[in-house]
Parts: sequence; C-alpha cells; structure tokens
Amino acid sequence: MGGSVFAANAFAGEKTDTSSGAEDCYKLTSETVEGPYYIDADKIRRDVTEDREGIPLLLAVKVIDSETCRPIRNAAVDIWHCDAVGVYSGYEDQGNGDGGGPAPTGAPTDAPTGTPTDAPTGTPTGPPPGGGHQEPTDDERYLRGTWRTDRHGQVTFRTVFPGWYRGRCVHIHTKVHVDGEWTDAGYEGGHACHTGQFFFDEESVLASAELEPYVSNAAERTTLDEDTIYDGSGTQGGLLRLRYDKKDIAKGVRATITVGVDPETSNNG
Repeated sequence: MGGSVFAANAFAGEKTDTSSGAEDCYKLTSETVEGPYYIDADKIRRDVTEDREGIPLLLAVKVIDSETCRPIRNAAVDIWHCDAVGVYSGYEDQGNGDGGGPAPTGAPTDAPTGTPTDAPTGTPTGPPPGGGHQEPTDDERYLRGTWRTDRHGQVTFRTVFPGWYRGRCVHIHTKVHVDGEWTDAGYEGGHACHTGQFFFDEESVLASAELEPYVSNAAERTTLDEDTIYDGSGTQGGLLRLRYDKKDIAKGVRATITVGVDPETSNNG
C-alpha cells in the first residue's frame, strides 16, 4: 500500500479517540529519552515516507508555550520512527529484534550441566528500549524529517503508521527546536526545548497488525500499557488523538496532538 496517498473517503465512518478530554495547554508535555537512533540529518521535508510501505499517516502537531498557551511559530519539529517491520533508517543492520527465526517448540529434554566456560560474544540484535546514541550504519534516511511551525504553531507530516520492535510499543520520536535560524541549508543554532515520543492506542495497533506489511513483523510486540517509556498520562504523555475508518484502517489515519513546551529550557533527552 502506498505511504502518502489518502482515499477521498478515508475518514468515512471514522473512529475518533476522545478518551483524553480537552487539551490542557498549561501542562508541559512529558519529556522522554531521545533513544539511540536520532540523526541530525537536515531532511527539511513534510513527507518523510520515501519508499516505505504501510498505512498512510497524516501527523498534525501543534506546539504551544505551556505557560502562556500561545503558539510557537518558526520552531523546528523533528520526527523519526521505524518502518512497518520495525527497522530504523540509518540502522538497518540492527534489525527489529525478532531473533532471526522461530522460537523453539516443545520442552527441553535435558537440563544444562556444568558451568559456562566463556562469556557471550557478539552484539544483541534489534533496537534497545532506550540508551545512548549510536552511530549510523548506513545512509538511508526514510521516515525522518524536520519542518517549521506556522504562525499557529502547527506542522503536518505525511508518513506511514509505524510498526514495532522488541521491547517497545508503537511510537514516533520527536524534538522541538527553538531560537535558531532558518536558512537555505536548513535550521541552524538554537536549542531543543522538548524531546518526546508520540504513542498509539492499542485498538489502532491491533487493526494495523492485521495488514501487510505489518503482519510480516515477527518481533514480539510490547503493548502501550507494558511500555517502559509511556507514562500513562494520555495526551500529556504523548498519546495521539486518532481518526480513521474503523472498518478499513488501510485508507489512512489522521493523528493530532498539542505539545506544551517551555521554550526557555533545554531538553535533549
């Protein structure tokens, strides 16, 4: 399925998530870890899909000052996330943590004897839940991009509904940069006043998991409630408001959220 084309009736009979109530503009949106796969790639674009397949996702973000409730214009908003099968661009050889094969079946016939003689070698596969930055291993940059907020503090990205990888629920990473300068080369200077993540409710994830290419994702999936990063605070914690046709999520999903930040502070995750 294409990543950036919405059917004209994409939201007919839509399901709308209204469980979190009205936005509280005075509340700071939760800060989270940056994670190991942030790349300052200067990909100044609103459509980050490239060649990735999946359910079309239109992500609309509004950035406001959490104290004054005023929109923050000309901020640089970064997003980055894995593809439908749990792989991040720039780190393709990390895989998604599916273990490379099926789990063993049956009960073991013999207990191990003796003591181990050697420490394990090699590196684990699949993205870890968090931690320090890792250097990119390839030049791919799909599902990554930066765009500026308008005078209403709003920015919209076209992408695909993310997949999952071992140890994490379905999510999108984000950063908000302020006090920098937009140039022909991109966004320069300033500081990150917010580092966070956007999350998807379980109903939408289960619906996506029935479709290709998501159904091909063999990694064990962590639910939203099981995730160690999401703090359970609804939209304040990054939970997206979703609109889609409940009978056919493949037509596309519209996700919206208001992000309350303190532009005077630095939060690098």
